[in-house]
Amino acid sequence: MRLASTLAAAVALTSSTVSAFVAPASSISTATTTHLKMSKVEQPDVSAYMTGARPEGTENYIMQQTMVRVKDPKASLDFYCNVLGFKLLMYREFPQWEFNVYFVAPIADASTIPEDEDGRWAMCMNTPGCLELTWNYGSEKEDGLVYNTGNGDSTGTSDGQKIKGGFGHIGITVPNVYRACERFKEMGCEFHKSPNSGGMKGLAFIKDPDGYLIEILPQGKMVPEAIDCMGVAAEGGEGYKDNSK
Repeated sequence: MRLASTLAAAVALTSSTVSAFVAPASSISTATTTHLKMSKVEQPDVSAYMTGARPEGTENYIMQQTMVRVKDPKASLDFYCNVLGFKLLMYREFPQWEFNVYFVAPIADASTIPEDEDGRWAMCMNTPGCLELTWNYGSEKEDGLVYNTGNGDSTGTSDGQKIKGGFGHIGITVPNVYRACERFKEMGCEFHKSPNSGGMKGLAFIKDPDGYLIEILPQGKMVPEAIDCMGVAAEGGEGYKDNSK
């Protein structure tokens, strides 16, 4: 039952992400729509990937984790567990190789996490959408940011130039983006984009302690509010920004 509910949540996350970018007609002002331009790039037909059975042998595959390296595991766990509400599902220490891994996930009831290691491993490996935080010993002693976030970032490059990264962000959905962002602001989170800034209204990006972007999307339709937590109005905006550059 727990796995089924988690899978349902993952499907809901995917569907809400798609529908989130289609705002109700009543919520988009004439001033905003007059600046929209349609791309002339030929779009691929992807409809075949949305239908039919999964290929034989893949029926029980799970998208179980994304891994990011973190500078300070305590700071990262504080953020993902206390700010985003995740739970530490499992962790492993590898002193012989000088690194640890911590698996966090949005577990609704922490009492369902087994107390024994084998049970935690089994639950973790069957929970979609985990985030694996990898800590290499000693990184916490380095000055400044340690890892490149992939978003037009110069961290760790030999020439100090920004790279056009492939990794973009992880994303969570919330009942109300504007209320969630008010809470994030009160907790001292750094915003990359508040809900009303930029061309896409009703979604936000905050940063984790290592600078990785966390997208905040609604669990329903994207309905902009007049003013967001940073005092930015829904009207206007500079348009879409490619974070990879």
